[in-house]
Amino acid sequence: MFNTHDSLWIHQAHLVGDQGQLQPCHVGIRDGKIAEITIEDRRSAYDQVLDAQGWLLLPGVIDAQVHFREPGLEHKEDLHTASRACARGGVTSFLEMPNTRPLTIDQATLDDKLQRAAQKSLVNYGFFIGATRYNLEELNRVQPTCGIKIFMGSMHGDLLVDDPEVLERIFATGKRLIAVHAENHQRILERRQQFAQELHRPDVHSDIQDEIAALQATELAVQLSIKYQRRLHILHLSTALEVEFLRQHKCPWITVEVTPQHLLLNRSAYFTLGSLAQMNPPLRTPHDNEVLWQGLQDGVIDFMATDHAPHTLAEKARPYPDSPSGMPGVETFLPLMLTQAKKGRCTLAQVVQWLSTKPAQAYGIVNKGKIALGYDADLVLVDWEHEQPVRREELQTKCGWSPFEGWVLTGWPQVTIVGGQIVYYQGQFNEAVRGKPLQFQA
Repeated sequence: MFNTHDSLWIHQAHLVGDQGQLQPCHVGIRDGKIAEITIEDRRSAYDQVLDAQGWLLLPGVIDAQVHFREPGLEHKEDLHTASRACARGGVTSFLEMPNTRPLTIDQATLDDKLQRAAQKSLVNYGFFIGATRYNLEELNRVQPTCGIKIFMGSMHGDLLVDDPEVLERIFATGKRLIAVHAENHQRILERRQQFAQELHRPDVHSDIQDEIAALQATELAVQLSIKYQRRLHILHLSTALEVEFLRQHKCPWITVEVTPQHLLLNRSAYFTLGSLAQMNPPLRTPHDNEVLWQGLQDGVIDFMATDHAPHTLAEKARPYPDSPSGMPGVETFLPLMLTQAKKGRCTLAQVVQWLSTKPAQAYGIVNKGKIALGYDADLVLVDWEHEQPVRREELQTKCGWSPFEGWVLTGWPQVTIVGGQIVYYQGQFNEAVRGKPLQFQA
C-alpha cells in the first residue's frame, strides 16, 4: 500500500456536493495533483489503485492554528509526532505558531523551522512570524510566512504586545495578514489580583480571563484593522459578546475562527477534567457555545482551527495557576465535526468549508482546500458509518491525552493522502512521505 507511485486511482469514493449530497465517483491523481474526477472506471491507466469502499472523500483538513513545540519544547511534542497526529486525523496541512524556543521572530528562526519540517513532517506546513516590540521590519520582510501573529494577552516575554502604540505601528506598517490572540492583558492582571483568594480551583481561570477581556482586545484589533484597512484574522473566538460585536463591525477584510473546544466544551468541563480543561482563551458558558455555533452557521465566524497546544500530563497536574493552558486537538478535529454533522448540527458541505476550503482562502494557500482538477491531491477518506471512542492509547500526539477521551465519534480517517502519496492507511503510517512548504499568495 505504501509503495511510491507517480499516479494513484481512488476507486469508488463519495464526494460531498455543494448542497451536501453524496456523489459516487473515482478520482485519478498524477504527479501529486488531481487529474480527473469521473464516474468512468479508468483504473488501468494508473500505477496504483486504492479501493475507497464507498467512503467519503474529503479535501485534506487545513489546521490554521497549532503549536507543535519544536524547537525547544520537544518533551511535549515535536514536528514528527505532531505530523503523525495530523495524518491520523486527516489534517494534511498546518500553520504553526511562533512561541517556540527560540521564538520565531526573524528569518533565521523561520528558516530553522522550515528545515526541521522538511526533514520530519509527514504533512504540509507553514509558519507564522511572531510580533514583538522591536521586530517591525522583520515582520514584513521574512519569507515565506502565512502571516504575523500578535499575542495581545495570555503571553509573557517578548511575544506579549499589549502596548497600544506598538500595536498601532504594526497595523500601520505593511500589508501582511495579522492574526491576533485577542485578550486584554491588563484586565487579566487586575482580575488575577481580584480573585487571588480563589486560585486553588482551575475553573477560576474563566473568571480571571473573562469575556470582557476578550471583547476589549477584539474591539481594539478591529478598530486598528478598520483604521488602516489592514487584513486581520481573529483567532479562537470564545464569547457571545464578541460574536455580537463582530456581527455589527466585521469588514470584508476581517476573518474569524473558532475551535471545537469552544463549541463543544464549557465551564462544566473543569469539574470532570480539572486543569486539562484549561486553555487560552478559556472555556465559557453554554450560552457562549450556542452563540458561537450560530455565528459559525451564519458566517460571522468564517472557519475553524484547533489551537492544538499540548502539555504533558505531569505539567497539567500542577495545581492552578501553575498548570499550563492548552490542549491537543489535531487528531479529533475532523471526527468531532463529522459527528456533529451526523447529529444534524451542521452539514457535510459546511464541514468541508470550515475545515478546508475557507482556511485556504483566508490565508491565500495555493492549490489547497478543495477537490478540483489541478488542485494538490491532499485528501482524506473517512468512514462515516463507523463509530469509535477517543482512546488515549491510540493517540499519536506525544502528550498522550485528549479532552475528548471517551467520546464516541464517527468519521475517523481511514486513509490520508498528502501530495498524491498515501501517508496513513487504517492505523499504519508511511514514514517515507514528507510534506512540502505551503505557498501563500501575496
